[in-house]
Amino acid sequence: MSPSRFHILLLLISFCCFSCDTVAAQSSLSLSQLRDSALHNNISLRRARLEIESATHQRREAFTHYFPTVSATGAWFNANRGMAKMDIDASQYITPEVGASLAQTLPAEALAALSSPMSMTMMKNGTIAGISAIQPIFAGGQIVLGNHLARIGEEASQLQLRLSENDVEKQVEQYYWQLVSMDEKNRTLDAVDSLLAALSNDVTSAVEAGVALRNDLLQVQLRQNEIQSQRLRLSNGTALVRLLLAQFCGLRDSTFTIVLPDDSSAASSLSSAGVVAASSDAVASLPEYQLLQKNAEAATLQRRMEVGKQLPSLAVGAGYNYHNLLDNDRHFGMVFATVSVPISDWWAGSHAIRRRRIAEQEAQEQLADNAQLLNIRMQKAWNDVIEAQSQLDLARQSIEQAAENLRIHRDTYQAGTSTMSDLLQAQLLYQQTLDQRTDAYIALQTSILDYRHATGQ
Repeated sequence: MSPSRFHILLLLISFCCFSCDTVAAQSSLSLSQLRDSALHNNISLRRARLEIESATHQRREAFTHYFPTVSATGAWFNANRGMAKMDIDASQYITPEVGASLAQTLPAEALAALSSPMSMTMMKNGTIAGISAIQPIFAGGQIVLGNHLARIGEEASQLQLRLSENDVEKQVEQYYWQLVSMDEKNRTLDAVDSLLAALSNDVTSAVEAGVALRNDLLQVQLRQNEIQSQRLRLSNGTALVRLLLAQFCGLRDSTFTIVLPDDSSAASSLSSAGVVAASSDAVASLPEYQLLQKNAEAATLQRRMEVGKQLPSLAVGAGYNYHNLLDNDRHFGMVFATVSVPISDWWAGSHAIRRRRIAEQEAQEQLADNAQLLNIRMQKAWNDVIEAQSQLDLARQSIEQAAENLRIHRDTYQAGTSTMSDLLQAQLLYQQTLDQRTDAYIALQTSILDYRHATGQ
C-alpha cells in the first residue's frame, strides 16, 4: 500500500470514529441541553416571539402618526351633458345708446343674435388631480398616548415570552425528573432481581437437598414474575415520557438517554442546593406581577385616550392641485387649517369615559389582589420544599430500618425459624422503601423547581 493511500485510510478511520463519538455524545442529553433545545424549538415559544415581533411593528406603526399624512387624488370624467348650464339674454343689458353704437360697428346678423337669449354649458368632461399633506397639531393627546400604549404592548409581549420560557423550562425539568425517577426505580428492580435470583438459587439447592419445601421456590418464582411485570410497565412509561420530552424539545429522535444528576444533588441540606427563602419583596421581580402592572398602565392610558377623543383636534396642511374644468389648465397651491370639535359625541363619550374608568379601577384591584396571591404562592412553595425535605429524611431512615429487617428475616429463614412468606414480605417492604426514597427525592427536586419559579430565581 502506498503512503498516500495509507494516510487516506487513516483519515477515513479517524472521521468514522469521530462521527461515532459524536452520535454517542448526542444520544445522551443533560438537563441543560434539553432545556436549551426546548427554548429554541418549542412551538409555544415560537408563537410568543412572533407576538413580540407583531407588537414591535405595532409600536413602529404608532410612531408614524407623528408625521404628516400625504395623499394624492386624481379623477377624470366625461358626462353626457354639461354639469353647468347658463342662459344669457344680452338684450337686457343693451341700452338704446349702446344699441345705436353697436349698429354702426356690427352687422345686422350679429345685432339680431344679441337680441335673442343664448344658452351656454360647461364641465361636460375634465380632469382633476391634487396632492396634499396634513400635519396634526393637537388631537387630544391620542397620538402620544397611542405610542405609549403600543410601547406597553411590546413590553407586555416580552414579559409574556418570559412567562412562556419559565413554563417551558419547568415542563422540561418535570419530564427530566420523571425519567430520573423511572431510571432509579429500574435500578431498584435490578437490585431486587439480584436478591431474588440469589434467593432462588439457595432455595433450589435446599429443595433438591430435601430441607425446604417446593412451595418456597414457587413463592420466589411468583415474586420474580411480579418484578418482570413491574419492569415492563416501567419500560413503557419511560418510552412514553421520552416521546413527550422529544416532542416538547423539538427533537427528531426519541431514542436518547439522559445524563443522570450527581449524587451531590441529593444533599440533605437545602442551602447546599442553593435554595434560600425569598423575601416578600421578591414578588415585584416576577413577570406575572410586572405583566399585571402593564395591564394597569394600559387601562389608565385607554381611559385618557377616551377623554382625548372628546377634545377638539387641530391640523394644518398644504396642497397642490390641477384641473381643466373650464377648458383650460389651472394649477394652484394652497395652505389650510382644520378644526374638529365633537359636539353630539359628548353624550356617548361621557359613558365611554366612565366605562374606561371602571376598567382602570378593576385593573388596579386585580394588581393588588394578585400580588397577595403571588406572595401566598411563594410561601406555599417554600412550605412544600421544607415538607419534601423532611419526607426525604424519613425515607432514608426507613431504608436503613427495612434493610435491617430484611437481614433479620433472611437469617431467621436460614435458621428455619421463619417462613418464606415472611422473608418475601420483608423483601417487598425493602423495595417499597427504596421506591419511597426515590419518590421523595423527585418530590424534593420538583418542589425546589416550583419554588424557584414562584420566586423568580
